[in-house]
Formats: sequence, C-alpha cells, structure tokens
Amino acid sequence: MPHHTIRSVCPHDCPSVCALDVDILPDGKVGRVRGAKDDPYTAGVICEKVARYAERIHHPERLTHPMRRIGPKGAGQWQRISWDEALDEIATRFLAIEEQHGPESIWPYFYAGTMGHVHRDGIERLRAVRGYSHQYDTICTGLAWPGYIAGTGLLGGVNPEQMAESDCVVIWGTNAVHTQVNVMTHAMKARKTRGAKIVVVDIYRTATMDQADMGLVVRPGTDGALAAATMHVLLRENLADRAYMARYTDFSLDFEAHLQTRTPEWAAEITGLSVAEIEAFARLVGSTPRSFFRLGYGFSRQTNGATAMHAALSIPAMTGAWQHRGGGAFHSNSGTWGLDKSRLEGTHLQKGTPRLLDMSEVGPILTGNAAALQNGAPVHAMIVQNTNPASVAPDQALVRKGFLRDDLFLVVHEQFMTETAELADIVLPATMFLEHNDYYTRGGHTRILFGPAVVEAPGEARSNHEVINALALRLGSTDPTFATTDREVVAETFARSGLPTLEEVEKTGFIDKERPDDVARFAKGFGWPDGRFRFEPDWDAVAKKKGYRWVCDPTIMPRFADHWDITEKTDAEHPFKLATSPARAFLNSSFNQTPGSLKREGQPSVFIHPTDAARLGLSDGDAVTLGNHRGQVELTARLFDGLPTGTLIAEGLHRNKAHRGGQGINMLTSAQPAPPFGGAPFHDAAVWIRRSN
Repeated sequence: MPHHTIRSVCPHDCPSVCALDVDILPDGKVGRVRGAKDDPYTAGVICEKVARYAERIHHPERLTHPMRRIGPKGAGQWQRISWDEALDEIATRFLAIEEQHGPESIWPYFYAGTMGHVHRDGIERLRAVRGYSHQYDTICTGLAWPGYIAGTGLLGGVNPEQMAESDCVVIWGTNAVHTQVNVMTHAMKARKTRGAKIVVVDIYRTATMDQADMGLVVRPGTDGALAAATMHVLLRENLADRAYMARYTDFSLDFEAHLQTRTPEWAAEITGLSVAEIEAFARLVGSTPRSFFRLGYGFSRQTNGATAMHAALSIPAMTGAWQHRGGGAFHSNSGTWGLDKSRLEGTHLQKGTPRLLDMSEVGPILTGNAAALQNGAPVHAMIVQNTNPASVAPDQALVRKGFLRDDLFLVVHEQFMTETAELADIVLPATMFLEHNDYYTRGGHTRILFGPAVVEAPGEARSNHEVINALALRLGSTDPTFATTDREVVAETFARSGLPTLEEVEKTGFIDKERPDDVARFAKGFGWPDGRFRFEPDWDAVAKKKGYRWVCDPTIMPRFADHWDITEKTDAEHPFKLATSPARAFLNSSFNQTPGSLKREGQPSVFIHPTDAARLGLSDGDAVTLGNHRGQVELTARLFDGLPTGTLIAEGLHRNKAHRGGQGINMLTSAQPAPPFGGAPFHDAAVWIRRSN
C-alpha cells in the first residue's frame, strides 16, 4: 500500500505559516514533509527544521502519559498517573487555591508554540469562566507592533509576494535565511527577473546578508539613528517625495528641522557605519521608487525597539514608496483578519475584571515583585501550554526561583520534558499539529489555512482543547463551549466571522484574505482618522487602539521618528553588548531536541570579533563564561569578523542542560518592561566575557 499525501500547515511561531504537503506512510506515520508548490507564498520552499518534522513527531522522548511529581521540584522523580487522576487533582487544587487566595492567584500562561487559534487561544475560555488573572502578551510583539502602528495606524501592509515586483528589497532586522526562508524566495525572484538590489540591515553578518548586494552592520540598538540619517539625506538631496508627504503624511517644518541635526556624520558615530555607507543606502532607496521594506522582529528586541521600528517605517513614507506596486513596507498582517473568536476564547463567560499580568515578567511575578503583581496577591497556581518559560523567558534565574516555590502548584501540558515541565507538579502529554484539527493565520501573509488531524497521537497524548474543556467541566462549568470538538470550534469561528464553511475550506485548505492592493498599500490613506502617516507619533492613540498600558512616563517619548538612546549601557565591568539571535535549526526552544537540528547547531557558542578575542587572550574554541548582574552562562567562543567590536552574538536557545553549568542564555536577559508599553529586550544585555575556569 503506497503512502498518501495530505495538505497541512506548519504550526510554529513564524510569520510564514507555510502550507505543507505531508506524506502519510502505510503504517500511519509521517514521512516526507514539503512546502506546497501551489501556495503562492510558501512556493514549495520550507525551512530545513520543518522538512525533518518526522524526527520531531516520532521522537522517542515525546511525553505519552500524565505524571505527578513525587520528589523535590526539579529532581526528575515522577509517578505515572491516569488522566482522571491528573485532572481530578488539578481541579481539586485549583478550587482550594481559589477558595484560599482568590481566583486571581491562578494564572493560565501560554504563547505561540502552536499558531493554531483553537489550541493556542482556547486557554482563554478557562481563564474567563473562572476569573483567573489575565495575560498581557508582550514577549514577542510588545515592541514591534506598537512601533509599526505608530506610523500607519494599522498592523498591516503590502502583500509580501510583491517583494518579487520590487526594484529594491530592504530586509531589516530579520535573518530570513534562518527565520523566514520564504522572504528570500520572493526577494531572489525580484533580483532574477528585475535586477532588484537586496539590502540587509542587521547587527552582524548573517546568512541573509551574505546574499545581499548591500549589507549594513550596525551596532545593537542604533537602527533609529540609521533611519533618521537616511531621511536627512533624502531631504538634503531632494530624494524625498514632498508631494506625497504633503498629501499622505503629517510632515512638518518642525520634523524637517529635527532631521537637519541627524546627519550621516552624527549617525556614523552611533551606528558604526561609515558616512559613505549611510549615504549610499539613502541614495539607493531614494532613487528607487519600488523599494520594499521587510521589517522584522530583530531590531525591535532592543529597549528602544518601538521607536526604532517607527523610524525605519518612516523611510518609505518619505520616499513615497507606498504608492507603487512592489514598494512600501510590511511587518505583519495580524491586525487585518477580522475574526470573531468570542466563543473560542469564551469572552461571554468572563467573570469579573481580573488583573493583567505581563508574561515577560514571569520571573518577577513569581518571586513576589509588587509592581509586576500589579500590587495584588501572589500567584499560587499556573497551567502552562504552548511555551517553555524556564528557557525562553528573560531573567531566567528569577523564573527558575519562582517555579521552584513550594507554594506554587504548576501544571505543564507539553510534548517533551522541557525545562518548564521539569519543574512542574503535574505534567500532561500534548498532541502535535498533525494529531488535531485547527486553523491558522499568517502574520506574514494573507491566508487563513486549515490543518486537519491525520495521524494518531502517541500513547495518551491529548490536545490543548480537550484538556481545557475537561478542566472547566471538573471546575463546575456547564457552558456548552466546553463540550465542543476542535473541529466544531473551527467551523463555528468561520461561521461567526462570515467566512466560507469548513467543508468548503477543506477543498483547498485555505481562505485568501488578501486586501485590495490599494488598501494594503494605503493608497487611499493610512489607518489614522485623517488618513495620514505619522512622523510625529501619538503613542497614546496607539495604546487605545490595541489596549496597551503605559510602562513609562509618556512625556519622555521622542517627539519625532528618531534614535532613542535608552538601551542597556556597557561599562568598565560589562564592556560588551550581547544579542541572543535566532539559530537556523531551532525555533525558540522548539526543535532543540531533534537530531538533525542538534547536528546542525552543535554546542552552545558565542561569536566574538577576533580583535576583542585577541585583547582578552581568547582563541577559537575556548570555553568562556558570559555574565552580568542577572547571572552567568557558559559557552564556546567562536571567532567571527562579521560583527562590530564590542558586540557578542549567541545564536539559538539551546537546552539549558546543553550548557556547561546547566544555565541557558536567558540568564543574562532583562525582564524590565521596555517603553512605551512593555516587551522583553532580548537583544539588549550588557555583559562581560572571560575564559572559563
């Protein structure tokens, strides 16, 4: 009996959300996984980690049955229990904690381990029906999204397929070869068919920059200076489209006067670029109307990331690139879907008005920081799905300390024994994407896609949806939303959102939600009431649009698009800036247990410039320790001349136990909320480095 091929969707936290063709073998296992050629964005190309998905779904270390901790927290001593025992114990403990400490002392915690809405966001139903503490989602988007909305008024932009119609593609703050290979598919098509130039702006020479016509390596946290100086040159050399700005932006004499001080010489001192490099970039985008700015998450992971995103986004508004097909900018379409998820998330069930706890501050929250707790009671119980905060959250020492509290009851629903699961009281086995039904949206494109359940889950693994429903029922809910199947939730969400029926969608696997081209390019005006792009952002209006909360004094924000010098400062004790950039074969902590990815990435290492290494007496391959006031991490030094002196790059989230000493790279990152509305500045840590003892 031959294999058969089904259409599915990559579920992982990536803007591409690739359409997949998956071979199902005669024994019911997963075979070859390929990108769907008939999907215009995936275009037959997927990343190497997903191409090896059989390694992950059939991994021998997958969790297959519920377990209860029987030894000290983190000691790895477990007792196998039944699902009924596990769910009964969780419900009993939750009810007791509610009674003793109040419902806000329980904090369901999740993120984007799956991008499927049913199995990602369904945990909100449990939160709502019990009145548990809410989660303020900041860990990935908290700096990027506000910066983009500050300019355009809407989290949306030009269809990224139009990169193929561009004459210049600017890939800024994303190592697309590592993190979103489909960007390269369309950028390379533009080069091949139109002779387009590819520009890459990043903080080190990445695999993406190796394929660029122009590579600009800036010091970490200085992107806003490059953007401001670029606009200075555009105005100075009459490359700005003043007619476009007069009609579609808030360009003013005050903003022009502000930019007169932002010279290339000024920016060169800040960024480490030469004046010639800055001017060449400005002249290229200023003389190329069809310039497409693909703005990524990387440069927004600095403390000043929101203002840096806004400054970079301002360049195509000054050149008028938005008015041309193949021109303009794109970051995410996440503000354009218009889905009614009220039943999926249980908004009709909401009990009370619980506090909102910042997910990036999980360490301070669990260790009793009053401000992080919103001056409320401690958290005494958590259920965690779709994320691994003991590895991925900042200030790892505090995170671990909090999870090790004896008075914290921790439930982790997971696919593998992650760092977070190791610290749990109850561990539950979870399904993977081919084992349940869900729908997915592409932040990085325009389609809603459906992924069906096509293989059996291993052992006793259950889906997120099933677990949330079962817990809610045990906790006393009688609402019919907790008696639904995942497929029924997909169908109802489509119906409530005015989309085609699930049966219709199954025929193709997708719904195309591409907005009209003139709307996506803001050709009829931007998303603010007056239709104008904001060079002078109204951050309070941004907050109101998205429900953000201020974490700083609003009066300290820069008035105009600019460089804001608020990143963590180096000093004599901490002379290096560290960025924790994505690895090619890992996705956050996903895939860091699969054989192919481990072989590709090798041991945890850190790039250091040869000049810095020589000054410190370090050689390639030396065991080194990085540290700051938050903690220490052991790595292997790799000499690399493709980054500025004074900068260190540690690629990928290796498992904590892969590091000598057992401490992962987020020991060094800060959980301090970044302005204006919070967010984790993962690429902004001042550290020292020395040879390990």
